[in-house]
Amino acid sequence: MNPRQRRGLTFILVAMLVSVGTFLAVTSYTASVNSEVGSMVTIYRATQPIQAYTDLSASNLEPAQIPQRWVSNTSILSLKDLQGRRVSFPLTAGTILSSDMLIPPSDLSPTEREIAINVNSVTGVAGRVRPGDRVDIYAVFANVPGLAKGVRVLARDIRVVSIAGQQTVTNQGQSGVSQQSVVPVTLALEPQGALSVTYAAAFAQEVRLVALPLDVGTNRAGETNTFDAGNLGGKAIPEAIK
Repeated sequence: MNPRQRRGLTFILVAMLVSVGTFLAVTSYTASVNSEVGSMVTIYRATQPIQAYTDLSASNLEPAQIPQRWVSNTSILSLKDLQGRRVSFPLTAGTILSSDMLIPPSDLSPTEREIAINVNSVTGVAGRVRPGDRVDIYAVFANVPGLAKGVRVLARDIRVVSIAGQQTVTNQGQSGVSQQSVVPVTLALEPQGALSVTYAAAFAQEVRLVALPLDVGTNRAGETNTFDAGNLGGKAIPEAIK
């Protein structure tokens, strides 16, 4: 073997060693990155702003691959888990969906109806009511023609289905436009109760939740259903009669 051939062979051996070293270095780096990032999982995120109580579907959600260590277990969902479900607050584009954002599926009985009313820190028992609790619903009538000013029990022992986050609503009144912080509360009522609560929410001065003890029982026949000026020794005069 002449000197030129020996130099060529040396260059080939050096190139092979460099190639092997480069391969081992890349493999080591890739393994290091994989160990730091971890396995990938599929999550779903909003493709556009989604208003509260809008049905979730493939039209407003998209899948994405993210390292599992970067997301919580509640965010690992399939499209089947999200299809037709709703959230009770607005979502911005890019928001990652998680199971704790979703409104629980309805567990109404065949005779129950869901209805939502707005309460505040006073009428909602200062935030002490939680989903699953039982409440009575009172209404204060003060400015309805033909009705005496007073308080009436609209429904008793009503189940609270869900409670949304605090929201701001705009009211148009005689004194102008005002804003109020409210919390929507969803209740499960029988059809007649749903009608009375709907009427009160539209026309009563105030609709109030009244929290109940856990062992309230079913025999409440002795409780009063109405209270007005007559209970205080006065005369309850309907608004239409003055």
